[in-house]
Amino acid sequence: MKKYLLALLLALIMPELTYAQEFDKYFTDETIRLDYVFSGNAQEQHISLDQLIRLPNWAGRRSRLAELPLAGNGDLTVKDSETQTIIYRHSFSSLFQEYIESDEAKTEIQRTYESCFLMPMPKQKVDVEIRLFSSRRNIQASLHHSIDPEDILIRRWNTNHITPHRYILQGDLPEKCIDVAILAEGYTKEEMESFYDDARKTVEAFKKHQVFAKNIDKFNFVAVASESTDSGVSVPRLGDWKNTAFDSHFSTFYSPRYLTTEHVRNIHNALAGIPYEHIIILANTHEYGGGGIYNHYTLTTAHNDNFEPVVVHEFGHSFGGLGDEYFYENDPLATSTYPTDIEPWEPNLTTLNNFDSKWKHLLKKGTPIPTPIEQKDKYPLGVFEGGGYVFHGVFRPADDCRMRTNTCKDFCPACAHAIEEIINFYTK
Repeated sequence: MKKYLLALLLALIMPELTYAQEFDKYFTDETIRLDYVFSGNAQEQHISLDQLIRLPNWAGRRSRLAELPLAGNGDLTVKDSETQTIIYRHSFSSLFQEYIESDEAKTEIQRTYESCFLMPMPKQKVDVEIRLFSSRRNIQASLHHSIDPEDILIRRWNTNHITPHRYILQGDLPEKCIDVAILAEGYTKEEMESFYDDARKTVEAFKKHQVFAKNIDKFNFVAVASESTDSGVSVPRLGDWKNTAFDSHFSTFYSPRYLTTEHVRNIHNALAGIPYEHIIILANTHEYGGGGIYNHYTLTTAHNDNFEPVVVHEFGHSFGGLGDEYFYENDPLATSTYPTDIEPWEPNLTTLNNFDSKWKHLLKKGTPIPTPIEQKDKYPLGVFEGGGYVFHGVFRPADDCRMRTNTCKDFCPACAHAIEEIINFYTK
C-alpha cells in the first residue's frame, strides 16, 4: 500500500517537475520584451523589429511553453538555435490587422502600429519567427530574426522608478497565478484615489461572473497609477483632444464608440518592473465605448453606466479570445472578417466547417444543428445563426450572452467553458 501511495504521489508531482526542468533548461527567471512595428495597407504588410528590452523576473507561464491555446490572428514561435527545438509560442491579434480591413487601408496610405510581446529570457541564442495571418489563414507578413542573450545592445530597463501601484487582489505568487495589470488612462495625479476605486470595481465586476468567481484565486490584479496630464480621454467627434498617458481616443477607424490606443510601447513602459501578463486600461470618462484585442489589451471607459458589463465583455476578447456574438444584417466587412468556408479561430463562433472543434461536446443530446431560434428555450445552448457581425453563415452558442449584449448577466456555457480552458492553460 505504501509503495502504491508513493507511486501515486510521484505521478502527481512529476509533470510539474518536468515542466520546471524544461523552463530551467532554456530560460532564466527574467523577461525579454520584443517591440515590433507592423506597417502597410490592404495591399502589402510588413513587420520590423524595433528594440529588445531585458527586465527582471518572469511572470508568465512556465509550462506548456511550446503550445498555443488559440490560433489568433498572428503568432510568435521561438526555437533554440542549436537544436531548432520549439521552446516558446505565443498567439495574438492586433489593431493593425483591423486597420488593413478598413476603407483607408484600401488606398495607397500606409500606417504603422506598435506591438510588444513578452517572453522568458533565453539562456542561449534563439531564432524567432513572427507571423500575421489573413482571415483565410494565409500569411500576410512574417519576420525571422535571432536573439543572442549576450548582445550588449539589448536594453536593460532601469526599474529604479517603477510606476506606483497597489494590489487589488492577490491570489498567489506571480508564477502560480495569472497576473492582470489595471492601468489608469486620463486620470491626473489628484484623481488616483478615484482610479484605485475604479480598479476595485473592475475586480468586483469579474466576481459577478461564475467562471471568474470560481477561479478568482488563480488571478492577481494590480492597479497601476499611470498618471496623465489631462483628465479624461480624447473624443474626436467632439473635437476634444487630451494629453493622456497612452493617448487613447474614440472613433478608431471612424467607429464612434471604438476606444483604442496605438501607443502600445507607452503601456508596457508604464508596467516595467511590475509582474503582468494581461492588461486592462480604464479610461476616465463617462462616454460609452471600449475595445478588446486578443493578448493585446482591454481598454474601456470607467464611468459609463455600462462599465461593468463592458469591461468583462472586452476582457472576454483580450483574455479569452472570444468573438463578438452580435450581428448586423448589412455589414460590408463581415464576409472578409469571417469567410463562411473557413472555421473561425474564436472558440464561440462557428461556420460549421469544423464544429467538432467548438462547443459540440457541450450540447444536449438531440440539439438540432443549426438550432432554430424558436427552440431557444428548449435548447438554451445550441447553434444559433447570427454572430461575428453578420446575420447569415456565422453561428453563436446561445440566444444571449455577455459577448452579445450588456443586459445578459453572464457568459453562456460555451463561452464560460472557453474562458476556463484558457485559465487552465495558464495555471495547470
